[in-house]
Parts: sequence; C-alpha cells; structure tokens
Amino acid sequence: MSQDDKLIDLNAERAKRVHDLNDKRLNEVRQAFEQAMPLGKAKKKPKNKPKKR
Repeated sequence: MSQDDKLIDLNAERAKRVHDLNDKRLNEVRQAFEQAMPLGKAKKKPKNKPKKR
C-alpha cells in the first residue's frame, strides 16, 4: 500500500495545469484590454435632495 501514496492523479494534475494556463491567458487579455481602454476611477453619484411634494 505504500506505493499508493506515490501515485499521481494525472487527470487532476492536467486539470490544474489547464486551469493555470487559462488564468495566465485571462490575465494577459485583461492587461491588454486595460492598456487599450483604461478604466477611470468610478465617479460617485451626487446625492440628490429629496423632492418636496
């Protein structure tokens, strides 16, 4: 049974690697998008006075 401890689940390892590659690609696309269209600071909406009825 000691060999069972050394076994590697290849499907799980592959899934981790694919996930890491997708994260890397997502970050690259996000950075390129932010360079092309930088996000400005969020504008705060002014609080309006309540309307009198």
